[in-house]
Amino acid sequence: MAGALYNRQVDEKRVVKVRNKKGDARNAFRRDVARLIHSPSFRRLQGKAQLFPSDENDFFRNRLTHSLEVAQIATGIALNLNNNEPALKRTPIDIDLVHFAALAHDLGHPPFGHDGERTLDHMMKGYGGFEGNAQTIRILTRLEKKELETPPMRRRDIDPRVGLNLSYRSIASVLKYDRVIPKERTATSEVTKGYYQTEAALIADIKSSIGPGCKPGRFKTLECSIMDLADDIAYSTYDVEDAFKADFLSPLSMAAADNRLKQRIADVVNRKMLKSYPKSVTSQETLTIDGVDRIIFSMMKDIFQPSQRLVERAHETAMTGEELSYALSAEVSAGSKTLQEEGSLRSEFTSKLVYAFMSDVEFVLDPKTPALSWVQLKLGTFQAIEVLKRFAYEALVMSNRFKMADRRGREIIEHIFKALTQPGGEKLLPHDVRSTFDAYSDKAWKFRTICDFIASMTDRYCVECYSRLIGINAPSIYKPY
Repeated sequence: MAGALYNRQVDEKRVVKVRNKKGDARNAFRRDVARLIHSPSFRRLQGKAQLFPSDENDFFRNRLTHSLEVAQIATGIALNLNNNEPALKRTPIDIDLVHFAALAHDLGHPPFGHDGERTLDHMMKGYGGFEGNAQTIRILTRLEKKELETPPMRRRDIDPRVGLNLSYRSIASVLKYDRVIPKERTATSEVTKGYYQTEAALIADIKSSIGPGCKPGRFKTLECSIMDLADDIAYSTYDVEDAFKADFLSPLSMAAADNRLKQRIADVVNRKMLKSYPKSVTSQETLTIDGVDRIIFSMMKDIFQPSQRLVERAHETAMTGEELSYALSAEVSAGSKTLQEEGSLRSEFTSKLVYAFMSDVEFVLDPKTPALSWVQLKLGTFQAIEVLKRFAYEALVMSNRFKMADRRGREIIEHIFKALTQPGGEKLLPHDVRSTFDAYSDKAWKFRTICDFIASMTDRYCVECYSRLIGINAPSIYKPY
């Protein structure tokens, strides 16, 4: 390797210098993991839905359990690469740092998932917007109540908070999008993924320290790349498993999906391929409807192939084509239903997929700046993961039952935001949040404080706040499930 993956002098830098505790054998990144795990924002992830609301059923994943699963996959990928890549023998990937990135990656998710994110962004469009990844950076570097600058700045509208006061490399490990979110956007503009203006100075210092000379928009550390890939693997497998359990999706419904849906899925996957792989590769591997069908069959061929018992029966009884077709249809239907209903089979199914996906990860070295090396999937595995992700999205997020809950969640967030931003509304804020609100004179900073407060709420607490504001005991918005 041309250079080392890590430069401890740079990577372990913090806004506020900390003393090493006597007898503490942990490195800087392991200490950062501890700070994260003990933070309120991390605990609140248990009250934020991944797909299905946790207060309705204790089986389905929430943001906390999803983050733990991503962490397991990410550290597994890092261990595999350290074991198999010659370039990583001398300077292996730091497992603690990868673990931190995966545990922290969803910290900024607001109530009600991506629809809650879009709603807060709409309310904040003139004041810097809202975006989940940017909020993760803000929580880690500002909002968590661990440390202040020493001595704290006393000038008005200067924020002295440094959040968990993490090492620079830990903060960089969750910086998925290297762009500043504009302070003001047009009414029709989409959510911009990146980081807020409020954290821009710190991010600029981190980038110049860890990746000097990196082109604008290209900064992404190896640990962040591993986390991002692990998130896709978890989403494509475990979310599909939950969808099977909840009867939103089944192997049979995926195979029998309308060709228009399969074409939409193929189109989305092809667009993502163009962004992630060279054109010389993607032009040879364009995904089609037949390709989608092959991917589904390859992952679930045990269900769609005739059993040995059926083959023997067809031979012994000289079945006609119609009889064989009937018997095979019954077998496929039963197999599909069994995979949905039998927990051990679902677990085995996802376990095999996760292992296969993790085993197909390639390491790409950036010889100029090793810290900005990356990982990628082999193209066929990338297509399989994206097909699964898109099926889950179409079956769940786009379903009418989810849309009803999304609409209600949007109304709740809008109502709370308007109540808190109207004259005198700040009196409803908790004491510490109101103190921060009162410290600012600029309207944008005041609105950001309220946005931070709403984004920190769990789904249930958001509903309860709304109930108090309108003076009723509001029922769960998720009852259709």
